[in-house]
Amino acid sequence: MTLRILVVGAGIAGLAAARGLRVAGFRPDVVEALPATMSPSAGIYLPGNASRALRLLGLDVPLRPLGDLIFRQVFLDARGRELFEMDVAGLWAGVGESRALSRADLQQVLLTGVGGEVRYDTEVRDLQIVEGGAKVEFTTGAIAEYDLVVGADGRRSTIREKIGLGGPATPTGQIVYRAVVSGGPPLTDWTAVLGRRAQFVAMPMGGRKIYCYADETAPDAPDPADPRARVQEVFGSFGGPVPAILDRIEKVSVARTDEVVLPSWSSGPVVLVGDAAHATAPTLAQGAAMSFEDGFVLGQELRRAEGGIAGALRAYEQRRRPRCADVRDRTRERDRTRDVPPSLRDPMLRRRGLRIFTDQYKGLLAPV
Repeated sequence: MTLRILVVGAGIAGLAAARGLRVAGFRPDVVEALPATMSPSAGIYLPGNASRALRLLGLDVPLRPLGDLIFRQVFLDARGRELFEMDVAGLWAGVGESRALSRADLQQVLLTGVGGEVRYDTEVRDLQIVEGGAKVEFTTGAIAEYDLVVGADGRRSTIREKIGLGGPATPTGQIVYRAVVSGGPPLTDWTAVLGRRAQFVAMPMGGRKIYCYADETAPDAPDPADPRARVQEVFGSFGGPVPAILDRIEKVSVARTDEVVLPSWSSGPVVLVGDAAHATAPTLAQGAAMSFEDGFVLGQELRRAEGGIAGALRAYEQRRRPRCADVRDRTRERDRTRDVPPSLRDPMLRRRGLRIFTDQYKGLLAPV
């Protein structure tokens, strides 16, 4: 079946969708609002199910030399004393490797899988559902008709808004800080230091660099004017590897996290993937994995397409919605646990942390 397909967004979800469609035999157009010169600057952690999805997309080989493999997760209290540790390699055995790497490197791997040109500096100005497809007007002035439009433009999706599938994303109350540190302390494990309604996570990402992800639950706090100063203020008393890392931090990016929960992911010939459909807080590091899986499943269902495009989109959502809902529920559970007062949380995690946190991933061990 030959379909005219447009993918809106060339971030992780959009490139994964484009690759999944190509694997299924389609040749989508891909547009991106940002210029080609924009490159992600932080790191990213990919759990085992993300690696499995990349293998299904045929992108596992170019990923292998990149970043650092993560074999163990270590959880510490605010003073740096061990709460528990998790055998990550054992957890994901038979599924895939866990890896931390540069987001820019991951972006390049995904771009090689698109197999065609990405049209940058190109936004969707207008989108109308017409008989037999969708009519799209771009900010470049071009107009085209498609059999299918894939909205992969993130948690603040304009495609979601244009077709009326849901309102704005819902804030979670978390503020997230990300940084990449060179020349920090020797670090071999994914390491989390848990404080009061705040955590600091650090991991090796290759090239003697450390990827740092930190967050605080502060729904009423103003956006920090100086993210680096705020990180020093919130995490300056933490133990473990945090003091040595803070000494080396130079640039910190900051963002507030949102959730997206929708009654439906499609309307006519328009479908949403990735954060546009089901964003969560990044606590379980499942955003990229869910996007990779979305792209693969969408391509496979369109290739089958026994009930035409409408049937394929229904099948895609039926396969993906329960898994993404489980990730959302487990993310909320992890965040609630993190925000329990340390006097109660830390003894509980020393006793039962490994079982609690391992159980949160069990549903993701199953095939896509």
